[in-house]
Amino acid sequence: MIKHRTFKDPDAEEVANVVKETMLTTNIRDYSKEYLDNDLKRLTAQDFIERAKYLHCYVFIDNSINKIIAVGSIGAYWDKNDESSLFNIFVSPKYQRQGIGKQLIQVLEQDEYFTRAKRIEIPASITGLGFYQKMGYSFKNGNSILYRLEKFN
Repeated sequence: MIKHRTFKDPDAEEVANVVKETMLTTNIRDYSKEYLDNDLKRLTAQDFIERAKYLHCYVFIDNSINKIIAVGSIGAYWDKNDESSLFNIFVSPKYQRQGIGKQLIQVLEQDEYFTRAKRIEIPASITGLGFYQKMGYSFKNGNSILYRLEKFN
């Protein structure tokens, strides 16, 4: 059974491992290992602990094995009260294409940062682009080069 809850500091190492596994298994199709390794330098356990101080971070857990399988965060877009941004949305490769990502987005879209916002932005990877579009996000200002997507409430 898959459940979700808010991130706790002791989750940080496991979250960082899910991110690393996902990037090096799924995102590797669209990016070089060097590029991903460089990105992973700022996605450490300590980084997730620091981000949780100002973002609302959620983890999804497979209770049958007591393991974190997905993570995602939402927070204010540059401290604005009417705009928010989604961050660090990752689903372990073994759990992709099973609806976990959709559930994660739905949880984030119920968060107060989402419900108060008129506009929600997500910096998307090439890998996640199609998924975010299916979830209702479109290119910011129609610009398909930067992969910044948004959704209006």
